[in-house]
Amino acid sequence: MFENLSYLALQEYWWAIVSLLGAFLVFLLFVQGGQTLLYTLGKNEKEVSVLANSIGRKWEFTFTTLVTFGGAAFASFPLFYSTSFGGAYWVWMLILFAFIVQAVSYEYRSKADNWLGTKTYDMFLYANGLLGTILLGTAVATFFTGSQFHVDELHRSYWDSPFKGLELAFNFGRYQTYINLSLGLGVFFLSRVLAILYFMNNIEEENIISRARKKLVPNAVLFLVFFLFFLINILVIEGFNYDPITKAVNMESFKYLHNLLAMPSVLILMLLGVIMVLWGIFRAITAFEKCGSKAIWFTGLGTVFTVFSLFLIAGYNHTAFYPSVSDLQSSLTIENASSSKYTLVAMSYVSLMVPFVLAYIWYAWKALNKKKLSVNELEKDGHAY
Repeated sequence: MFENLSYLALQEYWWAIVSLLGAFLVFLLFVQGGQTLLYTLGKNEKEVSVLANSIGRKWEFTFTTLVTFGGAAFASFPLFYSTSFGGAYWVWMLILFAFIVQAVSYEYRSKADNWLGTKTYDMFLYANGLLGTILLGTAVATFFTGSQFHVDELHRSYWDSPFKGLELAFNFGRYQTYINLSLGLGVFFLSRVLAILYFMNNIEEENIISRARKKLVPNAVLFLVFFLFFLINILVIEGFNYDPITKAVNMESFKYLHNLLAMPSVLILMLLGVIMVLWGIFRAITAFEKCGSKAIWFTGLGTVFTVFSLFLIAGYNHTAFYPSVSDLQSSLTIENASSSKYTLVAMSYVSLMVPFVLAYIWYAWKALNKKKLSVNELEKDGHAY
């Protein structure tokens, strides 16, 4: 089956797989968003504990998806993996460190012999929520704004900045930095919005839900401001096009807008995603409690659709998905950065297991969410974070 596909079709298939994993990862970052709200929505030890356990039961999903995203990128587009993860390693080391302290914090925050104290581990959780979201969003934004690297004839990549990726977020003399940070901050506030909607769906404590509803509007407004700044900018800036015959990379005005117009299905998917995100937020603000508690599914699915479409316009339609601003011809495309056809075919058969994995995740999710969480339910639970 897969061996009958062309090499380009396999490359496009695997870009779609990686993009879908990235989209699910952004949705699952509600765990990180929730960690930044523990002491905003919880006003005493029991309420904070309820919040921490609500998202603590889902943190493995986010971590596993991040690892799977990295693994799929490594196997299908190894040159991208070696260039980004090997070049901009300070950014990725910070992200990795943030996720390591998250795992440690959930393991030890409620232990009786916790010598650092629960609040110290909660500070680690906040750091994970802040750094993990902003840095991941900033890294993804470089798919549109470019990075400083070059690749030699032997496919060895070299990072051209001594800051090893930190310049992507902190080089304020470059306008593209503001575009990068706008997506990073957009992801941060989106994760908080998703966390609030998840708490409304998962927790049965009137005081927490009341505070969550009040915090939804300001976080939603900030998300929209930063996301719209990013989206408008990438639609009007020059993009990185490559000739399908010569493979030469060149700059094209309104490239990503052209990509959306050239792929109507992706445009429809993005518009549908944005509408679903806004509709979910609107339902949570205005609807009755029973309807508002379901808003996470509208906004969550809308997030997946929107992020998926962003990844697609970054890599499809003869676009360099990891462009270089140091050496334009070193820019990475799904054609020059991918594994061999044999590897992609073998991996494609493995990808047929994905629906079964998703079914298991859904089953585990439903089992964990069978009952809404409350102080009384938490006290009955034999394992609490």
